[in-house]
Amino acid sequence: MKPVTSIETPTRLEYEFTASGAQAEFLENIARGRLVGKRCPRCEKVYVPARGNCPRCGIATSDSVDVSDHGTVTTFCIVRVPSQNIELDPPYCAANVLLDGSDMPFITLLGECEVEDVRIGMRVEAVWKPKQEWGPTFENIRHFRPSGEPDVPVEKLGAWV
Repeated sequence: MKPVTSIETPTRLEYEFTASGAQAEFLENIARGRLVGKRCPRCEKVYVPARGNCPRCGIATSDSVDVSDHGTVTTFCIVRVPSQNIELDPPYCAANVLLDGSDMPFITLLGECEVEDVRIGMRVEAVWKPKQEWGPTFENIRHFRPSGEPDVPVEKLGAWV
């Protein structure tokens, strides 16, 4: 018997999303090549992508904060099944990345590295699409790749591992 390598299912999802407030501001900034989060005035946590409210304190976020397109892998998963919507060939990694200057990781794709080399604490950088392809979407960043910087010790990642 041959192993299963893919499954086709007749699924179709269509939805329309209208960004407003902090989300719209985030998308306007990423269209200009800037990653901008929002800071909670109480706990001072910075959230990227920007949210209109702090999920921790439940109050409106206020200050806009520029963050880096470099970050640290906090968790990851090796993906071995292909997807029509992802440019990377399997195996590749989906990872939670904590951007420098942000306080909450987000999920993204890792590329340009062997899956065996991915590890918690690994430093990564964004790989941006060519500027002429930018729009108000997180897809301006194709994926993240190893930056060559020294790893962050796991103990310094606290609750994120």
